[in-house]
Amino acid sequence: MSDRFENTSAGLESPATHIEPITPDDANDLNETTRALHVAGSGFVHVTTVSGSEGTIFMPAGSIFPIRARRVWATGTDATGIVGLS
Repeated sequence: MSDRFENTSAGLESPATHIEPITPDDANDLNETTRALHVAGSGFVHVTTVSGSEGTIFMPAGSIFPIRARRVWATGTDATGIVGLS
């Protein structure tokens, strides 16, 4: 399969090239900082961003929220089917 964009640089505005299921964890950062989060089931997602700020956001089912998250906390998170896009 050809990829006409394989020799171009990706920026933060570019589409994600990696998808990783996320299990919320109070003790450990993600393997890779995200560009966005997607949830299958509505709920709150408690995150620490790449800058170190921490907060809780509500995400409706099926939504994509552009956020550079380095941790998704178990405490304060009740959304389900969380996926990191990077």
